[in-house]
Amino acid sequence: MEGEQIRLRDFRLADLDRYEAYLAPEQEWRRWDGPYRPAGDAAWIRKHMEGVRQRVERGDLDQPRSRQVIASKESDLLLGTVSRYWISEETHWLAIGIGIYDPAWWGKGIGFEALTLWCDYLFDAMPEIVRIDMRTWSGNVRMVRLAQRLGFKEEARFRKARIVRGEYYDGLGFGVLRAEWEAR
Repeated sequence: MEGEQIRLRDFRLADLDRYEAYLAPEQEWRRWDGPYRPAGDAAWIRKHMEGVRQRVERGDLDQPRSRQVIASKESDLLLGTVSRYWISEETHWLAIGIGIYDPAWWGKGIGFEALTLWCDYLFDAMPEIVRIDMRTWSGNVRMVRLAQRLGFKEEARFRKARIVRGEYYDGLGFGVLRAEWEAR
């Protein structure tokens, strides 16, 4: 899947060193992406990377994809990932996530481009889903603006549900219905 600045593609072995470096707890993106959860330690990162490496080597690609690399269209370097996960598989209730790991790429519109491509893909590949959710916290203003720009509506606000760097923030849930997405 290609946009103007980026492409969504599968992981490649050449991505793994860069990806592993981005998983380090001190990376800036970790201050914004679920900072209320503990970052994986070195043992977790090693185990996670071994799993990713094995899946790439085996060509173990789920259908439809549950994770894709966001790569620069110009250099093909890994910039981040998009993902999906079930809130309730029984009711086809899906949520998505995004991580853009290099702050030099923030504010350039690639999150909008990546999630537009990702939502298009998911709605096309999964005809049973009628909605897609995004979850974030009120301190992640860039993610809130991205959700709104994409046409997602704020559907849930859990007041003072997340503690980040010693302060309480609201947990937020955004959603878009297939019909709303198609009418954009």
